[in-house]
Amino acid sequence: MTVGKMTALGLALAGAFALGVWTGPELTQRAADRSASVSDDTGIVPGADSLPAETAAPARTARAGVVTRAERVDISMPELQARLKPVLNRGANMAVAAEGFNSAEQFAMVAHAARNTEVPFLLLKHRVLNEGKSVAQAISESKPTANAAVEAQLAQAQARSDIAAIAG
Repeated sequence: MTVGKMTALGLALAGAFALGVWTGPELTQRAADRSASVSDDTGIVPGADSLPAETAAPARTARAGVVTRAERVDISMPELQARLKPVLNRGANMAVAAEGFNSAEQFAMVAHAARNTEVPFLLLKHRVLNEGKSVAQAISESKPTANAAVEAQLAQAQARSDIAAIAG
């Protein structure tokens, strides 16, 4: 390896580390805030089964009239597929890759998680869609040496960034 390549590699690693240090606290705080308020995207509040029905109901219906940016982006949008094409393996059929996902954010999150962890996209997709696992659980099962929670948070942040760029 030449000195130039080693220098470039060192700078890339230092940049990646700096980016992680810079964004880490925000991602950790966002994940903590989210897990404290809602367990998942189903809208069910943790511990709601022990609450009276009238207490748990507002949490489920509070967003009924609100359309978020992620909900305005359809999985079949050419902009989303063009943005995620480089994330998936070369030659991937985007229609087949996007098939079965509930939202564009879920699709983008699995695609980024697969790229970041070097776990095959189809394996993560199968575990998330067919086995009903979270992205973090799917990563943990597929690559036990990875920090699944951090990788899932990173993939979610990347997916939200993609959605925000498309939805404007």
